[in-house]
Amino acid sequence: MANPESFPDMAAKDMDDMMANAKNASDFLKAISHEGRLRILCHLVSGEKSVAELEHLLNARQAAVSQQLSRLRQEKLVTTRREGKAIFYRLADDRSRRILEVIHDMFCSTH
Repeated sequence: MANPESFPDMAAKDMDDMMANAKNASDFLKAISHEGRLRILCHLVSGEKSVAELEHLLNARQAAVSQQLSRLRQEKLVTTRREGKAIFYRLADDRSRRILEVIHDMFCSTH
């Protein structure tokens, strides 16, 4: 918990909420801080992709892609859909899409 003297006018519940939000933001940033996971998420901004499509787009082995997808599922950043033997991944929510669009604008756009 934060030092109460740092925020003397903040109610205990507000401080607890701030700490929980900071933890959630930190966990999200840790999850996207890996280059491979970030590349997967960037590809998913444009829509759902199968594992095979992601392997091709990333020029990576299935085991490496699956490992990163597993972490993204664990962090609830992606969801899956099965069609026969194929598994398709998509971003779990609009929050992730908005953040990734900002990252794209910051680092990938030509200004």
